[in-house]
Amino acid sequence: MFDGDIPYFINEAFHADLVASAELDQLLAGGWRHFGTHFFRYNLGIYGGEIRRVMPLRIRLADFRLSKSQRRVLRRNAGLDVSIGPFDVAPETHDLFERHKRRFKSGVPDSIFDFIVRDAESSPTELFEITVRDGGKLVAASFFDLAERSVSAIYGCFDPDETARSLGIFTMLKVIEYATQLGFEFYYHGYAYEGTSFYDYKKRFNAVEQFDWQGNWKIITE
Repeated sequence: MFDGDIPYFINEAFHADLVASAELDQLLAGGWRHFGTHFFRYNLGIYGGEIRRVMPLRIRLADFRLSKSQRRVLRRNAGLDVSIGPFDVAPETHDLFERHKRRFKSGVPDSIFDFIVRDAESSPTELFEITVRDGGKLVAASFFDLAERSVSAIYGCFDPDETARSLGIFTMLKVIEYATQLGFEFYYHGYAYEGTSFYDYKKRFNAVEQFDWQGNWKIITE
């Protein structure tokens, strides 16, 4: 799958206890991500036994428009209670994460703390959480950073018994709505691989751009 036209291999990382919001914008624009205080980026990865190009993705919020399927997701979940605010990993979030991770056959994470810090004081960034409840029961939770001009997804989980609701897409759409209302420019919603992969749903949003690993963001062509 890898066509070999990337002139060099990027695999970089650093540790940071504090990253200013404007600096986080710059890191995100350069293809960086982070889990807790560990910041990293790499342009090639292994998927399905093949070397694949990693495609950092973002949505230009001013150009974003809902698709028909995304409108259906919003209608399907219109009765759920949605809350957004500074993150707080409650016991119910741990329980949700443990149910969610059973979906994975390989690379199963040990804990939610593989992706986020344990408390707000330890976070190098301004970390927020969106929670979704059905009759008081937590059915989805997602964590994201607020930078100066950007919002960046960290990790999301949902109740596997509620798969038909497309809650992963729903939380992404609600974060997009939140970021747009606050006037942010970009929503960095993770990465995909060149070619077909599990992550292709991230490519199916309107106004998606991909990083070319040469400093440029371009409208996705896949």
